[in-house]
Amino acid sequence: MVIRRVLAPRIDFGALRRELGLPEEFPADAQREADAAASAPPRPAVDRTDVPFVTVDPATSRDLDQAMHLARRPGGGYRVRYAIADVAAHVRPGGALEEETWRRGQTVYLPDGHVPLHPLTLSEGAASLLPDDDRAAVVWTIDLDADGGTVAVELERAMVRSRAKLDYTGVQAAADAGTLPDPIALLPEIGDRLTARGLRRGAINLPLPEQDVEPDGDGWRLVLRGPAPMEEHNAQISLLTGMTAADIMLAGGIGLLRTMPGPKPEAVQRLRAAAAPLGVHWPDGAAPGEVIARLDPAEPRCAAFIDQAAELMRGAAYTAFDGATPEQPEHGGVAAGYAHVTAPLRRLADRYATEVCLALHEGRAVPDWARAALPRLPEVMASTDRTASAASRGAVELAEAVLLADRLGETFDAAVLDVDSPPNGKSRPRPPGGTVALDAPPVRARCLGELPLGERVRVRLVTADPTTRTVLFELA
Repeated sequence: MVIRRVLAPRIDFGALRRELGLPEEFPADAQREADAAASAPPRPAVDRTDVPFVTVDPATSRDLDQAMHLARRPGGGYRVRYAIADVAAHVRPGGALEEETWRRGQTVYLPDGHVPLHPLTLSEGAASLLPDDDRAAVVWTIDLDADGGTVAVELERAMVRSRAKLDYTGVQAAADAGTLPDPIALLPEIGDRLTARGLRRGAINLPLPEQDVEPDGDGWRLVLRGPAPMEEHNAQISLLTGMTAADIMLAGGIGLLRTMPGPKPEAVQRLRAAAAPLGVHWPDGAAPGEVIARLDPAEPRCAAFIDQAAELMRGAAYTAFDGATPEQPEHGGVAAGYAHVTAPLRRLADRYATEVCLALHEGRAVPDWARAALPRLPEVMASTDRTASAASRGAVELAEAVLLADRLGETFDAAVLDVDSPPNGKSRPRPPGGTVALDAPPVRARCLGELPLGERVRVRLVTADPTTRTVLFELA
């Protein structure tokens, strides 16, 4: 994992909050419902507090949706236990709190604080899988063979108790030192097997570094963070659970899937054509995901190739069904059926998809309140996905503009990640350009000029406007 930080001055994110219309306080009746649920938390009949679950999240997180415990199975293979916060047990159908969560859709994260889906008394309190407290959870028990293939699934409401709140940095350090705690000691081994299975079936993962804005004393720092191996392994457990949930719903003929078309042949052909000029080896018969998995995203030409590969991952949506199987039931990036069920504290759809899975697994009718919600969820989730993405993107763009506002005319080293496509004859011509990633500060922005894809260049800053959150370079 590579982290680069550059200090930025004080930044006011209030205008961005107002622009996006983000809610502030919860309505009084919704807050009262949450407080009442927190004061009398559910106690499921099944007790799994003997299982030493642990959570793995960013260090500052308190809205802890997932806890895991990994073990070997007698005779070979693995047992994955994944406990998910039982949010549905805390939110009354038809109540004021449920109505407010539909208005919010999902938690929106900004550098100066998040806008939670649920009141903090639940999301960072009674429903969160905080350590050393008994909590109601939905426990997925997924048995795998030695190759990582699923051989058995159990699903139940149960009481659990997390033993520790671990963070990604500490977990990665422990993995590097060979000192991972017992509940997740098998995570690298299982993660590798699940990743390999995904690549064989055609899954695609884009390991691009993420830009983020973090507090630093009285100011903020702009961060470029590459994915750590343990984060990728942890994500594989969530993907495994989501694929298992999709299998249950598809077999039962009702549910809510996260879908995306598979890569179009012409998009794969364009990516393959870009490989040789960028120095990327594409072996005969290799799928795009296998090619990408071998690359180092820190190398400019590889980063440019991965950026081009994003064109393969278009059209993600939520797809509800009740009866007939959707015409396109798979997620092209996962190369399998997939559903969101692992983050109900932060994402509205997960609460209802989980309830469908519980009912189908237990052989009972899906509750009316969950069934009625399914066809309405795709539109709500699409709308709030756009808001959450705009908040994340807007915060970074604002930090970039503030950071560079007093450096107009300076030149910087950069890598060319993307180049504009030639005009199609119908669109209005615009000056040639593309996208560059600066070495320092870690800024990604538009640049004008005849840019060489995947090459290193010198660029000059011509615009840095915090009001419009605009940064623009030109080829020096």
